[in-house]
Amino acid sequence: MAVFKRGDVWWYKFYFAGRLIRESTKSTSKTIAKTAEQKRRRDLEAGFNNATETRQQRIRVLREIIDKYLDGYKLRYRSATFAQYALGHVARLLGAKLIVDIDESCVIHYQESRLQEGAAPKSINEEVRFLLKMLGDSGEVIRARLRKGKQLKLPVQNRIGKAFNDTETESLRTQAMKSKSPHIFTAFVLARDAGLRDTEIKTLTWAQIDLKAKFLRVGRAKTEAGEGRTIPLNAELDDALLHYRSWYEERFGKVQDEWYLFAFGRPMPFDPTRHVTSLKTAWKSVRKNANVKGRWHDNRHTLITELAESGAGDETIMQIAGHVSRQMLRHYSHIRMSAKRDALDAVLAQRGKRQRTDNP
Repeated sequence: MAVFKRGDVWWYKFYFAGRLIRESTKSTSKTIAKTAEQKRRRDLEAGFNNATETRQQRIRVLREIIDKYLDGYKLRYRSATFAQYALGHVARLLGAKLIVDIDESCVIHYQESRLQEGAAPKSINEEVRFLLKMLGDSGEVIRARLRKGKQLKLPVQNRIGKAFNDTETESLRTQAMKSKSPHIFTAFVLARDAGLRDTEIKTLTWAQIDLKAKFLRVGRAKTEAGEGRTIPLNAELDDALLHYRSWYEERFGKVQDEWYLFAFGRPMPFDPTRHVTSLKTAWKSVRKNANVKGRWHDNRHTLITELAESGAGDETIMQIAGHVSRQMLRHYSHIRMSAKRDALDAVLAQRGKRQRTDNP
């Protein structure tokens, strides 16, 4: 048994299964410190012996497991961006913990901590999913206990994105053109007139843009169906890209196919071999100045809604949007109330026309 003092607080340290355990008791009493050390030993032994994973695995810190898991994830999947983001939060809050110490109360505390930070319930649920999957058999035990107590998943509000009306769109376009950001207007038009997702926009290279033939080819996408799809450039998008290319050539002296459209650097881009990391700050300013509420993703949602309203077929919309199922298409292309009202009014007008013809 080894307890020692740091300032007024007692700590304990001992070796367990070859690993040094050194922790604060948060107490100024030596007697309490000794009791805390004994309890800690018992807890470690109980967790060490009751799980089906190898014992050596149980006394590793979570951060080691995360690093190994991400290495494998990158080999198995096309993109590890979201996994890295989600597990970054897990590592930040739980990375120093031993695997043996992670139980359902630890997961609940993690959920509460992330909620206090303002994280969305949907994001937290994904982070917990990654965490429990990494833990293997013990993660399945924790999952079952949390599910039994109805604490596994936080309630998520199923929000269908909004479609901006014409007035809102024009206001957003005007403010994007006025923005100090060199990227935001062109990025806005790519979302609004080509339906590109955020990552698809940020990772666009000049090799994917054919200004002569007036189309672009999507590179990295959320789904396999989305990758490689070609999208024609309408007049507005073509004009925006031509002007942006002129600015780009002036900024960097030339344009190379492998360079990103939206180069890295703040307040002004300086490295075209790396892409911009975020458009959120510029978008927030544009949205505020336009006095419009909505997400960046709602620009894409607006285009898909307009395509549905225009009578474009499901296949055409999916070719542009990159969706893989009609269920997802229905999620995005709910018709706006004004369009539905116009359709019903048209039916009524047609009905009246037939009645007048039948009864002259």
